[in-house]
Amino acid sequence: MTTTPAPRVPLGSLPPREHLRLGQIATVLDVVIPVYNEERDLDPCVRRLREHLARTFPYGFRITIADNASTDRTPEVAARLDDALDEVTAVRLEEKGRGRALRAVWSLSDAPVLAYMDVDLSTDLNALLPLVAPLISGHSDLAIGSRLSRSARVVRGPKREFISRAYNLILRGSLAARFSDAQCGFKAIRGEVAARLLPMVEDTGWFFDTELLVLAERAGLRIHEVPVDWIDDPHSTVRLVRTATDDLKGVWRVGRALATGGLPLDRLARPFGDDPRDRELTGVPGGLARQLVGFCVVGGLSTLLYLGLFSLFRLGAGAQLANAAALLLSAPANTAANRRLTFGVRGRDRAVRHQAQGLVVFAIGLVLTSGSLAALDAAGGTAAHGTELAVLVSANLAATVLRFLLLRAWVFPDRERRDDDLAAPPYPSHDCNRPIGPISPIGPNDPNDLSRSAR
Repeated sequence: MTTTPAPRVPLGSLPPREHLRLGQIATVLDVVIPVYNEERDLDPCVRRLREHLARTFPYGFRITIADNASTDRTPEVAARLDDALDEVTAVRLEEKGRGRALRAVWSLSDAPVLAYMDVDLSTDLNALLPLVAPLISGHSDLAIGSRLSRSARVVRGPKREFISRAYNLILRGSLAARFSDAQCGFKAIRGEVAARLLPMVEDTGWFFDTELLVLAERAGLRIHEVPVDWIDDPHSTVRLVRTATDDLKGVWRVGRALATGGLPLDRLARPFGDDPRDRELTGVPGGLARQLVGFCVVGGLSTLLYLGLFSLFRLGAGAQLANAAALLLSAPANTAANRRLTFGVRGRDRAVRHQAQGLVVFAIGLVLTSGSLAALDAAGGTAAHGTELAVLVSANLAATVLRFLLLRAWVFPDRERRDDDLAAPPYPSHDCNRPIGPISPIGPNDPNDLSRSAR
């Protein structure tokens, strides 16, 4: 009997999404509850969550209490729960930060599906199974609860409602985010995705999950949204002004990192399709639609720059000289922009060669536009400046189609972009994997042993 070898997955990419082999996994879901000074709510909320999961979740689960350096009796309450309930594990971090707690526990957990929720259980628990089901089935990579979906039912004051909607508008306008609710404390992620994504996330506080979502979305991962019923906790200890300020700083930092190409997001790419037949296809265009959009945007801006330079040079030179000078000055900017934005090539490797090839493409455009001006001149008479611009725009349209084909097939071929991805360092140059602080036990169990399944 012959066996077909598994399709080769390129180095650095994620494997295809598959339905979890549930019969071989003791603990499918690990729900983390980050807490800070929650001695009053911790016990009833954990017991309520445990009872709900035992009644409705058909697979093994674990509830992990992540204490963020509490100064009240929270560690004692967590230790009692750890000792009394087989499905509950408690760990303690000596530094505050929700993001720090999630990074620590998720990094150590062996569960294939990781989730977290706020200790106040503001979100209706009936949304938990719909949240994690797409991750178990292999349909999605991350899942979030949304309070801003039309079918969500939310009870909260106008102040929090305004802040939440304003924040998400900022994310949409500045980072082009398409998910609807970044701040809802009700999210889940597949374990293999978390292993790749967590080292790229810098924030250790409230901006952690926003940064996680933005990077996942930019990498092309699938984010599933679940409308939730949500009731605001009037006793919440979140400092709105400070949190909003930190979030805006995080938006600026992430936006700058994305603009400069400082994050190896291609390492989070999934193979084309999840059907094995799709993974055997060859010659599938890599993001043709996205490349066309990027090329059109760059081309539009480059054309405006070119026409402006041509009009400026035309004041003191002939049409041919002005055309050549405008093209020569706009060509390097056009090549650099297409290199980064259209074809996703980052770093300085082969940048000089790409610019040289771009000049060859520029020469072809020069021949087309110069020929058009020569034909206009041969038609007789002195053409008006507006006529010259119209002829140049028409010639540039023809040159643009040829330029895109040459850039895609010759200057930035798919194979070269894949080589760039494989040669990229696994993590950003800045230290995203900095220490998260010591973890110490607050129960009788080893804090690093998060593999205890429900008994």
